[in-house]
Amino acid sequence: MSADTPLRLGTRRSALAWVQSSQVAQALRDAHPGLQIELVGIDTRGDLITNVPLSGIEGKEFFTAEIDAALLQGRVDLTVHSLKDLSLERPPALHLAAIPQRANPRDIILFAPDALQQLQAGAGLRIGTASPRRQQLLPAFLQRALPYAARNAITLEPLRGNVDSRLRRLREPRGSERQLDGVVLALAGLTRLFADTATERQGHALLQQLLQDLPLMVLPLSECPAAPGQGALAIECRADDTRTRGLLAVLEHAPTRAAISAERQVLAQHGGGCHQRFGATQLGTTDAGTVMHIAGIAADDRDITGRHWSPPAALAPAVAPVRSWHSAAQDSSAPHTLLDARALQALLAHDAPVFLAHSRALPADAAALLHGKRVWTSGSASWFKLAAQGVWVEGCAEGLGANVAAELINVPVLRLPAPNHWTVLTHAGAEEGWQDGAWSGSTVLATYQSATAALPDADALAAATHVWWSSVSQFELGRALVSATAHHASGPGKTAAHIRAAGSKQFTPFPSLAEWQQWIAKAR
Repeated sequence: MSADTPLRLGTRRSALAWVQSSQVAQALRDAHPGLQIELVGIDTRGDLITNVPLSGIEGKEFFTAEIDAALLQGRVDLTVHSLKDLSLERPPALHLAAIPQRANPRDIILFAPDALQQLQAGAGLRIGTASPRRQQLLPAFLQRALPYAARNAITLEPLRGNVDSRLRRLREPRGSERQLDGVVLALAGLTRLFADTATERQGHALLQQLLQDLPLMVLPLSECPAAPGQGALAIECRADDTRTRGLLAVLEHAPTRAAISAERQVLAQHGGGCHQRFGATQLGTTDAGTVMHIAGIAADDRDITGRHWSPPAALAPAVAPVRSWHSAAQDSSAPHTLLDARALQALLAHDAPVFLAHSRALPADAAALLHGKRVWTSGSASWFKLAAQGVWVEGCAEGLGANVAAELINVPVLRLPAPNHWTVLTHAGAEEGWQDGAWSGSTVLATYQSATAALPDADALAAATHVWWSSVSQFELGRALVSATAHHASGPGKTAAHIRAAGSKQFTPFPSLAEWQQWIAKAR
């Protein structure tokens, strides 16, 4: 093949597949000026059979077999797949030449415009998904995450088809057979479609119309991990095609390949394919290593739910004897309210979204103030407590800090303003920490503080060899009581950054309190 011969890229014909293949083609053209690439549409069995869940169809390789054949026969030179569609056993003559940086791996639920009213009336919701994994994980999550869920039946209905056809089901006349109250999609697919302004599919314009006025929820990976490989693309070519292999190498993103490899190891260990009833997603934190979230049922019907932490470097064991202190007792006490509902109402901007750093930041009887607002929070525990008060929460930072929250909020398809246009409700003493980085310029309101003026059991804190700080304000309140030789720890994010800036010599960030407790337990 000569250097100026166009590359033929084989792809499914669906709008999403065509758009993501077009985006890969453009990335290659940008990396190799003058390179010509033409897309070749290929029909697959999975695209032609849409009235039956994949788990009900015999065989496998529903979205890849025909494309693989075209590549092996030389009719195309490279192919682009959603990596989660690839089976673990690939033809040896094919080479996975590049895995680009993955998009957000989370699932998202889009709801009918009147879904909240349906919940308030106790009418129940019908959610569309054909995925056994989602069918396994969603009911327990939605019973805690939806407002008024206790009085509602949540029914999952089989649903396949293209993104646009699924979204249109949300606007069918209520009471019709086709009408659904919610559909579950991969956020990565929506993101790629929404970015499309260059192809004839015009994904951006399509989604702008279809997403108008639809409530949403971005599912936390800590509760609903995605399919292994979700959000990533696989770019393959023939193993013996050295020219194409060389051209594709520029798109490789090593951290994504490492995460996908770990997820697919879980898939290989516990069984999967179209019948897979578990999710496995590895997340990297800023400075606390990686966390693998697994939830669901393995092929042998075992519950394999759990999380596995890998620190960024080998972590020395905690030195015994360990006398640990953390704030569980304090956190269970009632907070002291600084702003009541009436005072908060006067300060909330009419059109600004609200981020709650903790469920406690919402004053008593103030839930109604958030109706009609777009609300996010710090983690799933706060999400569930807010939902129990009737608040519709769209998503959370999964306990990984304000920077992670900003990354999620900035996903364009969510159509949210930048973090600096939000109102943040937080603990007294934590306001300054929100006035840097992505959140600089946001309206920060201290709505509560700890009920006591001092940390409880100061003697225990002074004697502690290992201390977990849950917030900046708590650290400032208690740091003078701690021994100079004590080891400090916190979650990643603003608290970790503040402790480092304060000059604490022995400090380690952990993904959560649970990982810290496991670490110190090994010394006992």
